[in-house]
Amino acid sequence: MPAVAGDDGHWRLRHLPTLLLASAVVVVAGAVVGGLARGGAGAVGAAVGVALPSASFTLSTVVLAWADKQNPRLVLPFGVGLYVMKYSLLGAAMIPVGASDWPGLLPFGWGVAAGIVAWTGVHIWWLTRVWPKRRQSAME
Repeated sequence: MPAVAGDDGHWRLRHLPTLLLASAVVVVAGAVVGGLARGGAGAVGAAVGVALPSASFTLSTVVLAWADKQNPRLVLPFGVGLYVMKYSLLGAAMIPVGASDWPGLLPFGWGVAAGIVAWTGVHIWWLTRVWPKRRQSAME
């Protein structure tokens, strides 16, 4: 059932463009800061660090929106399965990266933290400021 009467069901992804734009801004900012701190490797590390959680959150958003549209009872199994898959792959990838002497490792870690904080903060802002106004105007 749509969240708003007469809605086409796209409400599940309405926040995504705003979050992706914010992530892109943080990727660029991270690359600049990482580059100033550690050169080219720092720029790449910070940018990839921000992009990783952004890609992860985007994948979750799209898959769970699809599952919800098919049948809301699919959200839990798809969400748990996606969670296990993503963090298993992430853990497997981080073992060799963490053991390396790559100079972009520290900016990468800070980039991951910045990406998570930015995505979560913008998402909270969108849910508390933008969505209530859109929902109210759609109900009028």
